[in-house]
Amino acid sequence: MGAAFDTIAFKASLCDGCGDCMTACASEKKGASRISIVPGATEKAFELAICRQCGDPKCAMVCPSGALGKDNGSGVIGWDSDKCIDCLLCTAGCAYGGIAVDLSVGRVAKCDQCDGDPACVKVCPTGALEFRKAGSLYMEYGEREDLFVPGLSGCLGCNSELIMRHAMRKIGRNSVLATPPGCIPGMGSVGYNGKTGTKVPVFHPLLTNTASMLAGIRRYYDKIGRKDIVVMALAGDGGTADCGFHAVSGAAERGEKVLYVCVDNEGYMNTGMQRSGTTPYGSWTSTTPVGEHMKGKTQDAKNLPMIMAAHKCRYVATASTGYMEDLYDKLDRAIEASFEGFSYLHIYSPCPTGWRIPSSKVIEACRMSVESNFVTLWEYTPQSGLRFTRSPDNALPVSAYVKMIGKYKHLSQDQLDHIQAKVDEQVALLKVMSANSPAPPAAHRPPAGSSTPAGGETSQTSLRREIARN
Repeated sequence: MGAAFDTIAFKASLCDGCGDCMTACASEKKGASRISIVPGATEKAFELAICRQCGDPKCAMVCPSGALGKDNGSGVIGWDSDKCIDCLLCTAGCAYGGIAVDLSVGRVAKCDQCDGDPACVKVCPTGALEFRKAGSLYMEYGEREDLFVPGLSGCLGCNSELIMRHAMRKIGRNSVLATPPGCIPGMGSVGYNGKTGTKVPVFHPLLTNTASMLAGIRRYYDKIGRKDIVVMALAGDGGTADCGFHAVSGAAERGEKVLYVCVDNEGYMNTGMQRSGTTPYGSWTSTTPVGEHMKGKTQDAKNLPMIMAAHKCRYVATASTGYMEDLYDKLDRAIEASFEGFSYLHIYSPCPTGWRIPSSKVIEACRMSVESNFVTLWEYTPQSGLRFTRSPDNALPVSAYVKMIGKYKHLSQDQLDHIQAKVDEQVALLKVMSANSPAPPAAHRPPAGSSTPAGGETSQTSLRREIARN
Protein backbone atom coordinates (compact mmCIF):
# COMPACT_ATOMS: atom_id res chain seq x y z
CA MET A 1 0.00 0.00 0.00
CA GLY A 2 1.23 3.50 -0.78
CA ALA A 3 1.22 6.43 1.60
CA ALA A 4 -1.36 9.19 2.01
CA PHE A 5 -1.04 12.39 3.99
CA ASP A 6 -3.26 15.11 5.39
CA THR A 7 -3.26 18.32 3.40
CA ILE A 8 -4.46 21.92 3.29
CA ALA A 9 -7.10 22.09 0.56
CA PHE A 10 -8.06 25.32 -1.21
CA LYS A 11 -11.38 26.04 -2.91
CA ALA A 12 -10.82 29.05 -5.15
CA SER A 13 -14.54 29.64 -5.72
CA LEU A 14 -15.02 30.41 -2.01
CA CYS A 15 -12.03 32.74 -1.60
CA ASP A 16 -12.84 36.45 -1.37
CA GLY A 17 -9.22 37.58 -1.11
CA CYS A 18 -9.54 38.92 2.45
CA GLY A 19 -6.00 37.89 3.40
CA ASP A 20 -6.90 36.76 6.92
CA CYS A 21 -5.00 33.53 6.32
CA MET A 22 -1.81 35.42 5.50
CA THR A 23 -2.12 37.59 8.61
CA ALA A 24 -2.67 34.57 10.83
CA CYS A 25 0.27 32.72 9.31
CA ALA A 26 2.62 35.67 9.71
CA SER A 27 1.53 36.05 13.34
CA GLU A 28 1.95 32.32 14.05
CA LYS A 29 5.40 32.16 12.45
CA LYS A 30 6.49 35.61 13.65
CA GLY A 31 7.74 36.51 10.21
CA ALA A 32 6.62 36.43 6.60
CA SER A 33 3.46 34.51 5.73
CA ARG A 34 4.05 31.04 4.32
CA ILE A 35 0.81 31.33 2.36
CA SER A 36 -0.01 33.88 -0.33
CA ILE A 37 -3.33 34.80 -1.91
CA VAL A 38 -2.72 36.06 -5.44
CA PRO A 39 -5.06 37.44 -8.14
CA GLY A 40 -6.58 34.82 -10.43
CA ALA A 41 -7.13 34.84 -14.17
CA THR A 42 -10.43 36.73 -13.94
CA GLU A 43 -11.69 39.69 -11.94
CA LYS A 44 -12.44 38.93 -8.27
CA ALA A 45 -10.88 35.48 -8.62
CA PHE A 46 -8.03 34.40 -6.39
CA GLU A 47 -5.47 31.62 -6.29
CA LEU A 48 -3.25 30.20 -3.59
CA ALA A 49 0.52 29.96 -3.41
CA ILE A 50 1.56 27.49 -0.70
CA CYS A 51 3.78 24.46 -0.31
CA ARG A 52 1.88 21.46 -1.71
CA GLN A 53 4.07 19.01 0.24
CA CYS A 54 4.73 17.25 -3.07
CA GLY A 55 5.26 13.52 -3.20
CA ASP A 56 8.31 14.07 -5.41
CA PRO A 57 9.46 17.52 -4.25
CA LYS A 58 11.55 19.39 -6.81
CA CYS A 59 12.73 21.81 -4.13
CA ALA A 60 14.43 18.94 -2.31
CA MET A 61 15.87 17.56 -5.56
CA VAL A 62 17.68 20.81 -6.37
CA CYS A 63 18.83 21.53 -2.81
CA PRO A 64 22.63 21.02 -2.82
CA SER A 65 22.96 20.77 0.97
CA GLY A 66 20.11 18.38 1.81
CA ALA A 67 18.33 21.01 3.88
CA LEU A 68 14.91 19.99 2.51
CA GLY A 69 13.41 16.54 2.90
CA LYS A 70 10.00 14.85 3.12
CA ASP A 71 8.95 13.39 6.46
CA ASN A 72 7.57 9.91 5.79
CA GLY A 73 5.37 10.11 8.86
CA SER A 74 3.58 13.43 8.34
CA GLY A 75 4.24 14.00 4.64
CA VAL A 76 5.50 17.51 5.38
CA ILE A 77 8.63 18.70 3.58
CA GLY A 78 10.84 19.99 6.36
CA TRP A 79 13.54 22.65 6.18
CA ASP A 80 16.73 22.32 8.25
CA SER A 81 18.04 25.82 8.92
CA ASP A 82 21.43 24.48 10.03
CA LYS A 83 22.04 22.74 6.71
CA CYS A 84 20.69 25.53 4.48
CA ILE A 85 23.35 27.54 2.65
CA ASP A 86 20.89 30.21 1.45
CA CYS A 87 21.48 29.53 -2.23
CA LEU A 88 17.75 29.95 -2.98
CA LEU A 89 17.78 27.22 -5.64
CA CYS A 90 14.69 25.72 -3.97
CA THR A 91 12.63 28.81 -4.86
CA ALA A 92 13.44 28.21 -8.52
CA GLY A 93 12.69 24.49 -8.27
CA CYS A 94 9.17 24.97 -6.86
CA ALA A 95 6.55 25.48 -9.55
CA TYR A 96 3.84 26.47 -7.07
CA GLY A 97 5.45 29.41 -5.28
CA GLY A 98 5.39 27.32 -2.14
CA ILE A 99 8.80 28.32 -0.83
CA ALA A 100 9.95 31.93 -0.87
CA VAL A 101 12.38 34.30 0.78
CA ASP A 102 11.45 35.84 4.12
CA LEU A 103 12.98 39.27 3.65
CA SER A 104 12.89 40.00 7.38
CA VAL A 105 15.54 37.34 8.03
CA GLY A 106 16.98 36.87 4.54
CA ARG A 107 16.25 33.14 4.47
CA VAL A 108 13.64 30.89 2.85
CA ALA A 109 10.36 30.04 4.56
CA LYS A 110 7.73 27.43 3.79
CA CYS A 111 4.56 25.92 5.20
CA ASP A 112 4.94 23.16 7.80
CA GLN A 113 1.15 22.78 8.40
CA CYS A 114 1.59 24.04 11.99
CA ASP A 115 2.05 20.46 13.25
CA GLY A 116 -1.38 19.42 12.02
CA ASP A 117 -3.33 22.46 13.23
CA PRO A 118 -2.80 25.13 10.55
CA ALA A 119 -3.48 28.68 11.71
CA CYS A 120 -4.57 29.80 8.25
CA VAL A 121 -7.43 27.29 8.11
CA LYS A 122 -8.82 28.31 11.50
CA VAL A 123 -9.31 31.94 10.51
CA CYS A 124 -10.64 31.51 6.96
CA PRO A 125 -14.09 33.15 7.10
CA THR A 126 -15.50 31.59 3.92
CA GLY A 127 -14.32 28.00 4.20
CA ALA A 128 -12.01 28.34 1.21
CA LEU A 129 -9.29 26.62 3.23
CA GLU A 130 -9.79 23.21 4.82
CA PHE A 131 -7.37 20.85 6.53
CA ARG A 132 -8.31 17.52 4.98
CA LYS A 133 -7.46 14.53 7.16
CA ALA A 134 -8.49 11.79 4.77
CA GLY A 135 -4.84 10.79 4.46
CA SER A 136 -4.76 9.77 8.12
CA LEU A 137 -7.89 7.66 7.60
CA TYR A 138 -6.31 5.95 4.62
CA MET A 139 -3.19 5.12 6.58
CA GLU A 140 -5.17 3.94 9.61
CA TYR A 141 -7.77 1.80 7.86
CA GLY A 142 -6.03 0.90 4.60
CA GLU A 143 -4.27 -2.05 6.20
CA ARG A 144 -7.43 -3.42 7.80
CA GLU A 145 -9.15 -6.40 6.27
CA ASP A 146 -11.49 -5.67 3.37
CA LEU A 147 -14.65 -7.57 4.26
CA PHE A 148 -15.76 -7.90 0.64
CA VAL A 149 -13.89 -10.14 -1.77
CA PRO A 150 -11.99 -8.64 -4.73
CA GLY A 151 -13.73 -8.62 -8.08
CA LEU A 152 -17.28 -7.60 -7.19
CA SER A 153 -19.15 -6.71 -10.35
CA GLY A 154 -19.90 -3.07 -9.64
CA CYS A 155 -19.89 -0.55 -12.47
CA LEU A 156 -16.70 1.34 -13.20
CA GLY A 157 -16.24 4.00 -10.53
CA CYS A 158 -19.13 2.70 -8.38
CA ASN A 159 -19.37 4.94 -5.32
CA SER A 160 -21.64 2.45 -3.54
CA GLU A 161 -18.84 -0.13 -3.60
CA LEU A 162 -16.52 2.46 -2.07
CA ILE A 163 -19.07 3.02 0.73
CA MET A 164 -19.47 -0.72 1.32
CA ARG A 165 -15.77 -1.38 1.65
CA HIS A 166 -15.08 1.67 3.82
CA ALA A 167 -18.03 1.03 6.14
CA MET A 168 -17.22 -2.62 6.78
CA ARG A 169 -13.52 -1.92 7.29
CA LYS A 170 -14.60 0.46 10.03
CA ILE A 171 -17.21 -1.83 11.58
CA GLY A 172 -15.25 -5.07 11.42
CA ARG A 173 -16.07 -8.77 11.53
CA ASN A 174 -18.24 -8.61 14.65
CA SER A 175 -21.34 -7.90 12.60
CA VAL A 176 -24.29 -9.38 10.71
CA LEU A 177 -25.20 -7.71 7.44
CA ALA A 178 -28.43 -7.42 5.44
CA THR A 179 -28.28 -6.32 1.81
CA PRO A 180 -31.78 -6.10 0.26
CA PRO A 181 -32.25 -6.10 -3.53
CA GLY A 182 -30.30 -3.30 -5.19
CA CYS A 183 -26.84 -2.42 -6.40
CA ILE A 184 -25.02 -3.83 -3.35
CA PRO A 185 -26.20 -7.44 -3.66
CA GLY A 186 -26.42 -6.96 -7.42
CA MET A 187 -22.66 -6.63 -7.68
CA GLY A 188 -22.20 -9.97 -5.95
CA SER A 189 -21.88 -9.17 -2.26
CA VAL A 190 -24.36 -11.94 -1.38
CA GLY A 191 -22.60 -14.23 -3.82
CA TYR A 192 -23.55 -16.72 -6.51
CA ASN A 193 -24.09 -20.50 -6.53
CA GLY A 194 -23.68 -20.87 -2.79
CA LYS A 195 -20.53 -18.78 -2.50
CA THR A 196 -20.75 -15.41 -0.77
CA GLY A 197 -18.84 -12.28 -1.71
CA THR A 198 -18.91 -11.02 1.88
CA LYS A 199 -16.67 -12.16 4.74
CA VAL A 200 -19.24 -11.61 7.49
CA PRO A 201 -22.65 -13.31 7.87
CA VAL A 202 -24.87 -11.77 5.19
CA PHE A 203 -28.46 -12.37 4.11
CA HIS A 204 -30.60 -11.15 1.24
CA PRO A 205 -34.04 -10.05 2.51
CA LEU A 206 -36.92 -8.75 0.46
CA LEU A 207 -37.18 -5.06 -0.31
CA THR A 208 -40.10 -4.91 2.09
CA ASN A 209 -38.76 -6.55 5.26
CA THR A 210 -35.10 -5.67 5.80
CA ALA A 211 -35.52 -3.69 9.04
CA SER A 212 -38.00 -6.16 10.57
CA MET A 213 -35.71 -9.13 9.86
CA LEU A 214 -32.79 -7.26 11.42
CA ALA A 215 -34.94 -6.53 14.47
CA GLY A 216 -35.54 -10.25 14.92
CA ILE A 217 -31.84 -11.04 14.56
CA ARG A 218 -30.94 -8.39 17.12
CA ARG A 219 -33.46 -9.73 19.61
CA TYR A 220 -32.16 -13.25 19.20
CA TYR A 221 -28.56 -12.16 19.79
CA ASP A 222 -29.71 -10.29 22.89
CA LYS A 223 -31.52 -13.41 24.09
CA ILE A 224 -28.37 -15.58 23.88
CA GLY A 225 -26.16 -12.88 25.40
CA ARG A 226 -24.35 -11.76 22.24
CA LYS A 227 -24.87 -8.04 22.78
CA ASP A 228 -21.63 -7.04 21.10
CA ILE A 229 -22.77 -7.82 17.53
CA VAL A 230 -23.48 -4.94 15.13
CA VAL A 231 -26.73 -5.83 13.35
CA MET A 232 -26.91 -3.67 10.26
CA ALA A 233 -28.22 -3.02 6.75
CA LEU A 234 -26.53 -1.66 3.67
CA ALA A 235 -29.62 -0.77 1.66
CA GLY A 236 -30.46 1.37 -1.34
CA ASP A 237 -32.84 4.28 -1.40
CA GLY A 238 -35.60 2.30 -3.13
CA GLY A 239 -35.74 -0.38 -0.46
CA THR A 240 -35.58 2.28 2.25
CA ALA A 241 -37.70 5.19 1.08
CA ASP A 242 -40.32 3.27 -0.89
CA CYS A 243 -41.43 -0.36 -0.55
CA GLY A 244 -39.31 -0.99 2.55
CA PHE A 245 -40.22 2.16 4.40
CA HIS A 246 -42.97 0.63 6.53
CA ALA A 247 -40.46 -1.79 8.06
CA VAL A 248 -37.86 0.94 8.57
CA SER A 249 -40.41 3.25 10.16
CA GLY A 250 -41.71 0.51 12.43
CA ALA A 251 -38.23 -0.52 13.60
CA ALA A 252 -37.35 3.12 14.27
CA GLU A 253 -40.58 3.74 16.18
CA ARG A 254 -39.96 0.67 18.35
CA GLY A 255 -36.35 1.67 18.97
CA GLU A 256 -34.91 -1.59 17.62
CA LYS A 257 -31.15 -1.82 18.18
CA VAL A 258 -30.16 -1.76 14.53
CA LEU A 259 -27.71 0.21 12.38
CA TYR A 260 -29.45 1.06 9.12
CA VAL A 261 -27.25 2.57 6.39
CA CYS A 262 -29.08 3.92 3.35
CA VAL A 263 -26.82 4.24 0.29
CA ASP A 264 -28.74 6.82 -1.72
CA ASN A 265 -28.00 6.91 -5.45
CA GLU A 266 -31.36 8.56 -6.12
CA GLY A 267 -33.06 5.75 -8.00
CA TYR A 268 -33.39 2.03 -8.72
CA MET A 269 -30.06 1.95 -10.53
CA ASN A 270 -29.64 -1.83 -10.44
CA THR A 271 -32.83 -2.60 -12.40
CA GLY A 272 -32.83 0.02 -15.13
CA MET A 273 -32.46 3.42 -13.49
CA GLN A 274 -36.10 3.95 -12.51
CA ARG A 275 -37.09 6.84 -10.24
CA SER A 276 -37.43 6.35 -6.49
CA GLY A 277 -38.85 8.48 -3.71
CA THR A 278 -35.46 10.13 -3.21
CA THR A 279 -34.96 10.98 -6.90
CA PRO A 280 -34.71 14.80 -7.03
CA TYR A 281 -37.02 17.09 -8.95
CA GLY A 282 -36.14 17.46 -12.63
CA SER A 283 -33.98 14.35 -12.76
CA TRP A 284 -34.03 12.14 -15.83
CA THR A 285 -34.66 8.45 -15.14
CA SER A 286 -36.02 5.69 -17.35
CA THR A 287 -39.48 6.25 -15.80
CA THR A 288 -39.26 10.07 -15.76
CA PRO A 289 -38.01 10.65 -19.30
CA VAL A 290 -37.22 13.90 -21.05
CA GLY A 291 -39.17 14.75 -24.17
CA GLU A 292 -41.69 17.13 -25.65
CA HIS A 293 -44.13 16.93 -22.74
CA MET A 294 -42.10 15.66 -19.79
CA LYS A 295 -38.84 17.16 -18.49
CA GLY A 296 -37.78 14.69 -15.83
CA LYS A 297 -39.29 14.01 -12.43
CA THR A 298 -42.08 16.38 -11.50
CA GLN A 299 -42.03 15.85 -7.72
CA ASP A 300 -39.45 16.89 -5.13
CA ALA A 301 -37.37 14.22 -3.40
CA LYS A 302 -38.54 12.65 -0.17
CA ASN A 303 -36.26 13.97 2.60
CA LEU A 304 -35.66 10.65 4.29
CA PRO A 305 -33.10 11.80 6.90
CA MET A 306 -35.52 14.44 8.18
CA ILE A 307 -38.30 11.84 8.34
CA MET A 308 -36.05 9.58 10.40
CA ALA A 309 -35.19 12.47 12.73
CA ALA A 310 -38.94 12.95 13.23
CA HIS A 311 -39.01 9.33 14.47
CA LYS A 312 -36.70 10.42 17.33
CA CYS A 313 -34.15 7.75 16.39
CA ARG A 314 -31.21 7.28 18.72
CA TYR A 315 -28.97 8.72 16.00
CA VAL A 316 -29.55 10.15 12.52
CA ALA A 317 -26.89 11.60 10.21
CA THR A 318 -26.16 12.44 6.60
CA ALA A 319 -22.77 11.77 5.01
CA SER A 320 -20.85 11.79 1.75
CA THR A 321 -17.69 10.12 0.47
CA GLY A 322 -16.55 13.58 -0.56
CA TYR A 323 -15.89 14.18 3.17
CA MET A 324 -14.47 10.94 4.49
CA GLU A 325 -13.39 12.37 7.87
CA ASP A 326 -16.99 13.33 8.55
CA LEU A 327 -18.26 9.93 7.35
CA TYR A 328 -15.88 7.99 9.61
CA ASP A 329 -16.78 10.11 12.64
CA LYS A 330 -20.47 9.47 12.03
CA LEU A 331 -19.93 5.75 11.55
CA ASP A 332 -18.37 5.69 15.03
CA ARG A 333 -21.36 7.43 16.60
CA ALA A 334 -23.91 5.47 14.56
CA ILE A 335 -22.40 2.16 15.69
CA GLU A 336 -22.41 3.21 19.34
CA ALA A 337 -26.01 4.37 19.11
CA SER A 338 -27.11 1.08 17.51
CA PHE A 339 -26.46 -0.75 20.79
CA GLU A 340 -29.06 1.48 22.45
CA GLY A 341 -31.70 2.03 19.76
CA PHE A 342 -32.35 2.61 16.08
CA SER A 343 -29.43 4.29 14.31
CA TYR A 344 -29.82 5.69 10.80
CA LEU A 345 -27.03 6.88 8.48
CA HIS A 346 -27.91 8.33 5.06
CA ILE A 347 -24.96 8.36 2.63
CA TYR A 348 -25.33 10.13 -0.73
CA SER A 349 -23.82 8.10 -3.57
CA PRO A 350 -23.57 9.39 -7.17
CA CYS A 351 -24.01 6.64 -9.77
CA PRO A 352 -21.82 7.17 -12.85
CA THR A 353 -24.06 4.92 -14.97
CA GLY A 354 -27.47 6.24 -13.99
CA TRP A 355 -26.42 9.85 -13.48
CA ARG A 356 -24.50 10.07 -16.76
CA ILE A 357 -21.23 11.28 -15.26
CA PRO A 358 -17.67 10.04 -15.88
CA SER A 359 -16.42 7.73 -13.14
CA SER A 360 -13.46 10.08 -12.65
CA LYS A 361 -15.89 12.83 -11.58
CA VAL A 362 -17.80 10.90 -8.91
CA ILE A 363 -15.93 12.28 -5.88
CA GLU A 364 -15.99 15.78 -7.37
CA ALA A 365 -19.77 15.40 -7.69
CA CYS A 366 -19.92 14.34 -4.03
CA ARG A 367 -18.07 17.47 -2.97
CA MET A 368 -19.97 19.81 -5.27
CA SER A 369 -23.30 18.51 -3.99
CA VAL A 370 -22.26 19.47 -0.45
CA GLU A 371 -20.66 22.78 -1.42
CA SER A 372 -23.88 23.83 -3.16
CA ASN A 373 -26.11 22.63 -0.25
CA PHE A 374 -27.86 20.18 -2.57
CA VAL A 375 -26.66 17.80 0.15
CA THR A 376 -26.21 19.10 3.70
CA LEU A 377 -24.09 17.34 6.30
CA TRP A 378 -25.68 17.17 9.77
CA GLU A 379 -26.44 14.82 12.63
CA TYR A 380 -29.30 14.49 15.10
CA THR A 381 -29.93 12.92 18.49
CA PRO A 382 -33.05 13.38 20.65
CA GLN A 383 -30.89 14.76 23.47
CA SER A 384 -28.85 17.25 21.46
CA GLY A 385 -31.13 18.02 18.55
CA LEU A 386 -29.66 18.81 15.15
CA ARG A 387 -26.24 20.25 14.39
CA PHE A 388 -24.40 20.86 11.15
CA THR A 389 -21.12 19.02 10.72
CA ARG A 390 -20.22 21.25 7.79
CA SER A 391 -21.43 24.82 7.58
CA PRO A 392 -24.03 25.50 4.86
CA ASP A 393 -22.94 29.14 4.64
CA ASN A 394 -21.14 30.58 1.58
CA ALA A 395 -22.62 27.90 -0.64
CA LEU A 396 -22.14 27.68 -4.39
CA PRO A 397 -25.25 28.03 -6.56
CA VAL A 398 -26.99 24.74 -7.26
CA SER A 399 -26.42 25.29 -10.97
CA ALA A 400 -22.67 24.78 -10.41
CA TYR A 401 -23.44 21.25 -9.22
CA VAL A 402 -26.20 20.10 -11.56
CA LYS A 403 -24.36 21.24 -14.71
CA MET A 404 -21.81 18.46 -14.20
CA ILE A 405 -24.52 15.76 -13.94
CA GLY A 406 -25.81 14.35 -17.21
CA LYS A 407 -29.28 13.51 -15.90
CA TYR A 408 -29.87 17.25 -15.38
CA LYS A 409 -28.52 18.56 -18.69
CA HIS A 410 -32.04 19.31 -19.97
CA LEU A 411 -33.04 21.60 -17.08
CA SER A 412 -34.65 24.91 -17.95
CA GLN A 413 -34.03 28.09 -15.99
CA ASP A 414 -37.44 27.71 -14.34
CA GLN A 415 -36.49 24.22 -13.17
CA LEU A 416 -33.14 25.43 -11.87
CA ASP A 417 -34.90 28.22 -9.99
CA HIS A 418 -37.28 25.67 -8.46
CA ILE A 419 -34.41 23.45 -7.31
CA GLN A 420 -32.50 26.40 -5.85
CA ALA A 421 -35.60 27.58 -3.98
CA LYS A 422 -36.17 24.11 -2.50
CA VAL A 423 -32.52 23.84 -1.46
CA ASP A 424 -32.69 27.24 0.24
CA GLU A 425 -35.95 26.24 1.94
CA GLN A 426 -34.41 23.04 3.33
CA VAL A 427 -31.31 24.84 4.58
CA ALA A 428 -33.46 27.48 6.27
CA LEU A 429 -35.45 24.76 8.06
CA LEU A 430 -32.27 22.96 9.17
CA LYS A 431 -30.84 26.23 10.47
CA VAL A 432 -33.96 26.82 12.56
CA MET A 433 -33.71 23.31 14.00
CA SER A 434 -30.00 23.74 14.67
CA ALA A 435 -30.46 27.11 16.34
CA ASN A 436 -33.06 25.63 18.70
CA SER A 437 -30.90 22.63 19.63
CA PRO A 438 -28.76 22.52 22.78
CA ALA A 439 -25.01 22.13 22.43
CA PRO A 440 -24.06 18.44 22.17
CA PRO A 441 -22.13 16.89 25.06
CA ALA A 442 -18.35 16.90 24.64
CA ALA A 443 -18.39 13.10 24.39
CA HIS A 444 -20.39 13.39 21.16
CA ARG A 445 -18.11 15.95 19.53
CA PRO A 446 -14.87 14.17 18.58
CA PRO A 447 -12.63 16.24 16.31
CA ALA A 448 -13.04 15.52 12.61
CA GLY A 449 -10.58 12.92 11.44
CA SER A 450 -9.57 11.94 14.97
CA SER A 451 -7.43 8.84 15.04
CA THR A 452 -7.96 5.55 16.81
CA PRO A 453 -6.65 5.41 20.39
CA ALA A 454 -3.34 3.74 21.10
CA GLY A 455 -3.52 0.00 20.63
CA GLY A 456 -5.97 0.32 17.72
CA GLU A 457 -9.16 -0.07 19.78
CA THR A 458 -11.99 2.10 18.46
CA SER A 459 -14.66 3.57 20.68
CA GLN A 460 -17.31 1.15 19.43
CA THR A 461 -15.04 -1.82 20.19
CA SER A 462 -14.67 -0.59 23.77
CA LEU A 463 -18.43 -0.22 24.03
CA ARG A 464 -19.05 -3.74 22.72
CA ARG A 465 -16.69 -5.21 25.28
CA GLU A 466 -18.37 -3.27 28.09
CA ILE A 467 -21.80 -4.47 26.97
CA ALA A 468 -20.57 -8.06 26.72
CA ARG A 469 -19.14 -7.90 30.26
CA ASN A 470 -22.48 -6.71 31.60
